[in-house]
Parts: sequence; C-alpha cells; structure tokens
Amino acid sequence: MHNTATKLYLIFTVTMCRIMVAMALNIVEPTELSRLDLLGGGHVSTEQHDLEDASVDFGRLLARDKAAPLAVFYPSSTEGVAQVVRAAHSRGFVVSARGHGHSINGQASAYGGVVVKMMSTCASAGGGHGGGWGRAVVEEVRYVDVWGGELWIDVLRRTLEYGLAPRSWTDYLYLTVGGTLSNAGISGQAFLHGPQISNVYELDVVTGNGEVLTCSEVENSELFHAVLGGLGQFGIITRARIPLEPAPQMVRWIRLLYSDFSAFTADQEYLISLGDSDLKFDYVEGFVKVVDESLINNWRSSSFSTPNPSKFSSIIPMSNGDILYCLEVTKNYDEWNKDSVDQEVELLMENLNFIPHSELSTDVLYVDFLDRVHKGELNLRAKNLWDVPHPWLNLFVPKSRIADFDRGVFKGILGNNAGGSGPIIIYPMNKDKWDGRTSAVTPEEDVFYLVALLRTALYNGEETQSLDYLIDQNGRILQFCAEEGIEVKQYLPHYTSEGEWAAHFGAKWDKFRRNKMLFDTNHILGTGIFIQIFEEKAYLIGMKRKSGADDFFDKEESLKELTQLADTAGLRVVGFNLSKQIDAVDKVLAELGISSILMSKIDRTRNSQEVWNETKKMIDIVCISAVQDIQRGFARIL
Repeated sequence: MHNTATKLYLIFTVTMCRIMVAMALNIVEPTELSRLDLLGGGHVSTEQHDLEDASVDFGRLLARDKAAPLAVFYPSSTEGVAQVVRAAHSRGFVVSARGHGHSINGQASAYGGVVVKMMSTCASAGGGHGGGWGRAVVEEVRYVDVWGGELWIDVLRRTLEYGLAPRSWTDYLYLTVGGTLSNAGISGQAFLHGPQISNVYELDVVTGNGEVLTCSEVENSELFHAVLGGLGQFGIITRARIPLEPAPQMVRWIRLLYSDFSAFTADQEYLISLGDSDLKFDYVEGFVKVVDESLINNWRSSSFSTPNPSKFSSIIPMSNGDILYCLEVTKNYDEWNKDSVDQEVELLMENLNFIPHSELSTDVLYVDFLDRVHKGELNLRAKNLWDVPHPWLNLFVPKSRIADFDRGVFKGILGNNAGGSGPIIIYPMNKDKWDGRTSAVTPEEDVFYLVALLRTALYNGEETQSLDYLIDQNGRILQFCAEEGIEVKQYLPHYTSEGEWAAHFGAKWDKFRRNKMLFDTNHILGTGIFIQIFEEKAYLIGMKRKSGADDFFDKEESLKELTQLADTAGLRVVGFNLSKQIDAVDKVLAELGISSILMSKIDRTRNSQEVWNETKKMIDIVCISAVQDIQRGFARIL
C-alpha cells in the first residue's frame, strides 16, 4: 500500500516537472540572450562589470552572488523593452527593471535573469510604442512626456525651461520616474498634492506578458492603477505623462525646534489641514535628533541665518541625550509677490508652539531647494561615505499611534542614538490625497505619518554603528509595533513570506494576486521582491514512507532521490528546507519555476484525487494556460 502511494507520488512529481519544462519555465543561457541584440531596440551585455553593477543597489544588503543576473539589457525604446519581456515570457527567465539602483533590499535584482537598465538611454521624444521617449513638454495643457528611466532632476531642469514643474516630488531627485511611480514617490508636498502616483495622466507599460499598452484613468484603467505603486510586478513603465504647474522662482525655507512631541505633531497636523485654504505652507516635513554638541554646531553652521544673535545653545533648555524635533516648512513665491511672503509666514507661524527664538530661515532658488539632498550626496561621495550599507526602514504609522511610536521607538529602542547613524524623518500626510485604486497601501486612518529611518552602517568600532546592530534594531522596531498593535505599513516594503505580503496588502491582496495573473501570467517580473515566496512554494516532498506508518526517508536519502527526479525533468535542486508543517517532516526545496506554487498544497496524501482537489483551489494563482495540461497529468496518474 505504502509503496504504491510512493510510486504514485513519484510519477506525479516527474509529470509535474515535465509539464513545467514544457511550459519553458527554465533557465536561459547567456548566449541565447545575446541574440536579442539582433532584434534591435537595445543592447545586451554579459560583461562582468555590467553584471556586478546590476547586482548591487543603494542598500548594499544583498550579497552579490544572490542578486547576479545573467545579462543586462540597455534599451533604446519601448519596443526594445518589450522584446526582452516577450523573450522572458516565452523562455521563462526572470526580468527586473532597474532605474538608478536606489532600492534597499535588492528589489530591482534579477538573479539568474535579465536586468533592464532603464536609465541607460533617453531617445528623442515621440515615436510611439516603437520609439524612445525624451522629455516632451506640452505648454498648452501643461504636461510632460518622459521616458520611464529619466531622472526626476532632468525632468525638473527641462520643465523649468518653460517656467513649469511637476507638483509632487521626492526628497532626492536622482531617482527614475518609473522607479518612484512603482512605489509612490513622496516628499513634503504630498499632504497638498498627494504622492507622485496621484499625479500621473498616462503611462506606456510593457506588461509581463509582453504587451505594450497605453493606460490612463479611461484607457486600460485596471493596468494603470495596478502599475502605480505596484512594485514592478505587473509591467515596466516606459513612458509617463506628468501634469505640470507654474514653477515658483524662490522658496522661503524655515526650520523650527520642538522639545515636546505632542506640540510638534499637533503643529504638523494643523499645517497639513490647511491644504485647501489660501494661506498655507507648500511643504511640511520634520525630523528627529538627539541633543548633543554636533546638533548645535551643525545647526549654526548651516546655510540658515537666525535673527537672534544670542548663542543658539542658550535657547535649548535640554541636556545631552534628550530628543529634539524639528519642523521644516517652505513657502513658495515669485519676484512679483515677494513683499507678501513675510506677512503670510508670520500669520502661519503665530499659531505654532515651537521653542521660542529657535526659528531659522533662508531664501533659496526653487531648484536649489528641491535638489538640496544632492549636495549632501556630493559631500559624502567626496569622503567615500556614499557607497556603504544603508539599512533603511520606512514606515507609515497611523496618526492615532504616533505618540506610542515616539515613546517606544524614538525614546525607547533608539534612545540616545536616535539620528546618530543618519537622519530620521517624520511628517504626516492626508489619506484623501492618495488614490485607493492604486496598488500602494497606507494605514486606514485619514492622517498617517511617514517615519523614515535613513541610517548608514559606518562601523567605527562602536557596536551601535555596525550593520548587524542596525538591522537587528529595525527588527526590534517592527516587533514592537506588532506587539503593541501599531498597524504600520512598510514603504519600499521587504518581506520574506507570503503571509507577510498578504498582511501588508490587506484587503488589496486578492486583487494584487489577480492582477499578477492577468498582467504577468508566468511571474517573470520583479522577482527581486517576490522570489522568496515562489521558492517557498516550490516544495517537492522527498520524504515518503518506506515501510510502516512512522518510517520515512532521512534527509540525505530524500535529497538524493529528489535530485535524480529533478535531473530527469531538466531541473536542478538548489537546496533543502526544514518545514514544521505536518508532523515536522523535512521537505526538500527544488527550483521548479512558478507553476510549482501548486506544490504548496501537496503533502503526504495517499490519494492523487485528494491532491487534485486541493490543487483546484489554487487555480486562480497559477498559469491558466497550464491548467488543462496539469489536469491531464493527474488523469494519467489516476
């Protein structure tokens, strides 16, 4: 009886493997990728320096050998991107679009596949789906068409030539348009205009199925909303139409200090509530810092000037190690209305409860304010402090729990090291400025905060500056939120299991999965984000009964047996995994391709009909075209 069940299972395993091979879900050779050069539309490189560059991102947290692609593709047009995706769709290799490489946890990697380096080129504007896209500004209706790999700083420079600019920004402008639109794109203007994904008229997208589609609110709207904030899971953005507004010439840039967190957040929330009024600031952010001598010195030596000639330290009634909060706001203006700026700023500040005489202000060009972070980058690069690990953690925190977060994290877990390894940014946003139809997720409350721990691991002998310490501290912060019931959402998320992703997307998870099947049927896109889920689902059970109810193959026997099966099917075993599911029996992990998601439902069943009944429940998340083949495979077993 047991031998019969085992034989049935092994036959089923081989059948499934062969079906998956027939579906072309296998590894592609670099020589085959090079043939894409013959199709035009771009250039394929397998040069070592290109592969190494595509294996490293800003975070520098993922080992290169776990992120290395087989090739890098430099597109020259939308059609070039489509050619690669179509090849991947038919041959089964994975593809990830890479902008400026500013991801943290290898989200833009394509291990064993192809990285499409979107920032590589920018052809002249126009040309439709077959051509490249530059920066085509249309003044009459105030929008700009840009290539998905264009940097926002270049979009700004181009549109300023027409006296125009986009409404919503990120703090750092050396990011690509397609990259930020695949996440959200936020800065201090988001309370007023919403994130960048709320400021898009139209997109050209190459779906994971290789289709090139123009989408908007009225055309292919399901794809439009799926791609915005979709983490690159449904398609590659090759063109974006961004609305523009008249660009101001100057910015009044103001910083205010607080020692009381409740006063700080109350003022931030008050200011973002003025979004629909005539009298308002144009940008609202904030940050957290521990009081020490460096804070005082850096504050004085900044480009800001203070009207109070007294020593700055005398206005801070605090001791070293205490926490300070800084409110940062701006007011835009032009030469024609500069005389009214002082009065408007005074009216806005009269209801704020900052530390008296702590205000600092300066007037700068609009472009200089928007590009302010780049100056810090140049300084760090000059000191060889830019290309280092960045264990960043970005969280959306509900307004109702931000005080608990302050007590438990800023004053608790971080303590007197808050901001010691890099800036900690905190500011609120209005949920009604976010389009709920996009794939982006936020807390349920009407107001929520971004808390961004933008820390750098620069080990100087102190444990608190080491990468391991900072990563562990990030974990403690997330654990604290979970234990205290603070329902945070990660921005630029990184999870390692389907359960975590399902919790992250919440009510949007089912729609997210359906969109994945609709627009990326073979799951070839964005594997730097979701590959761990697919590997978890790729269980092939090598533990089978030899004789007797409680007798199983041991791990070594199972791995050997499974290796032989995989070799027969043209697959390879990449390792084994210990599972606590069902009597804690060990399971073996094989690299099988996406259809192996079925295997998560297959345990030690003795009846293949039971296996098929369980399998049918998973049809909505497997390749629809393969269902009949899979069923025929079961029929042969039965």
